[in-house]
Order: sequence, then structure tokens, then C-alpha cells
Amino acid sequence: QVQLVESGGGLVQPGGSLRLSCAASGSIFSIYTMGWYRQAPGKQRELVAGFTSSSSTNYADSVKGRFTISRDNAKNTVYLQMNSLKPEDTAVYYCNAKNVLTITGFRELWGQGTLVTVSS
Repeated sequence: QVQLVESGGGLVQPGGSLRLSCAASGSIFSIYTMGWYRQAPGKQRELVAGFTSSSSTNYADSVKGRFTISRDNAKNTVYLQMNSLKPEDTAVYYCNAKNVLTITGFRELWGQGTLVTVSS
């Protein structure tokens, strides 16, 4: 079964840090790009950080300078290091993989989501 499995969410105080991980598993031949989205209560899902087609990174303005996305291609894993967290970062964070080549063709995958709560 091809899937994305996330880990690393939790409760953290303002100013704290968390590191999210997302590993793709199953019969995967290649992944075009991976990234992180989030959805806060009552809001639409938004891109937090991702890799572009040229392998450069892009970030939402609200997280620039605080969040860092990285990846391990050999492990089909992407990470999100989140520093200087703010209450407004509270959301469910979703991992996304685009143009994932599997035995049944190309697919887009979403993780199950991991809750990040920033509160004192």
C-alpha cells in the first residue's frame, strides 16, 4: 500500500520548536516533489513549505525565517523543522507528494495529518 506516514506533532509553548517527518512507503518508483500544508480550524488548507520543480524551496510568508523544509531522497522522506512557533501556527499539518510514480501510474498522496498546537 502506497502511503505517506507523518509524525512529530504535539503541544508546544510559544517560541518552542517541533520537527515533523513524513515518510513515503510502498511500491514507489519516483516522487516528483513533496511538501507540507496546514489547515487551521475554520480556514482553508494552505501551503506551508515545499520543493519546486527545480528543487529549490518555497515558503509561506508567515513562516519564512522560522520553518525549514528538508528531504532525504534515498528514504523518500521530507522534514519540516519549525522554530519560534506562534499560536497562529496551530493547525493540522499535512504532508503532500505530487506525481508519485507507482505500479498503477502517477498519483498524488496526502498524509493523515498531524496536529500541532502552540499554546502556553
